[in-house]
Amino acid sequence: MEFQTLPNRQDIVTVSHNIRPFIHRTPILTSENLNTVTDAFLYFKCENFQKAGAFKSRGATNAVFSLKKQELIKGVCTHSSGNHAAALSRAAGLRNAKAYIVMPENSSRVKIAAVKHYGGKITFCKPNLKSREDTLKEVIEKTGAIEIHPYNDYRIIAGQATAAQELIEDIKDLDIILAPVGGGGLLSGTALAAKYFAPNIQVMAAEPAGADDAYRSFYEGRFIPSNNPNTIADGLLTSMGTLTYPIIQQYVSDILRVSENSIVTAMKLIWERMKIIVEPSSAVPFAAILENHDIFAGKRTGIIISGGNVDLQKLPWN
Repeated sequence: MEFQTLPNRQDIVTVSHNIRPFIHRTPILTSENLNTVTDAFLYFKCENFQKAGAFKSRGATNAVFSLKKQELIKGVCTHSSGNHAAALSRAAGLRNAKAYIVMPENSSRVKIAAVKHYGGKITFCKPNLKSREDTLKEVIEKTGAIEIHPYNDYRIIAGQATAAQELIEDIKDLDIILAPVGGGGLLSGTALAAKYFAPNIQVMAAEPAGADDAYRSFYEGRFIPSNNPNTIADGLLTSMGTLTYPIIQQYVSDILRVSENSIVTAMKLIWERMKIIVEPSSAVPFAAILENHDIFAGKRTGIIISGGNVDLQKLPWN
């Protein structure tokens, strides 16, 4: 499905049906231990168990399957530091299409390996937005591939919305849904899903203090780009998009900043107490709960665990 305008309720229902054969309906886990630690009732939507290890498979699959066969002849392309790159490579492979991926040269080796595993053809670039965009432009000129942006695309946003849709269907009477925010694809999709399927739920976001452009944009009421972000949450380094920012501004109730120490503590607690692997970006929402006890105490809170692609040689507590 292709959208020129904001996806509506029926669009998200249709996308959910269309991508169902190609993704997992991921489990929702609870932990008595972490409920006790936070005095809250927490429901973890485990997109770390998603195809290609992250929620990005939802949007990428929707975008690729929305293209006609003749549009895929020259392949698809994107710039991404990891999870969208792997998800797009996988989705393209499902339709026997090529995927051309521009990745910063300092990308996680685990995420580089995943892109190669799914058949993506990588071109490396310098680790800044200008280099990513310039290199992608060269790739498009050379290949004629269609760009699938990591988040600034309504097809992507509608796909990501299906994670929160499932969470709302499976867990009744949530008070809050909490998601991490980088480019805003997951957060804007989550906000739309809550608006359409459970408008009484408050949608909140969590962001590293060292990459707090979304927080500043949200509270200053004007778009502020990400400038030299510094955080271990490598999936949350990008600026919001022209499509994601207005949705977030309108339908998200709060954005909370968290420290690097809290991200490491949260990640470690999830590994130790829940026995699941999550990447630093995934731990950011739980870090926000640890730092903001009064907001979440006694509340039924759904947390979207965004992914689990971690370089086990570079764990942040080592």
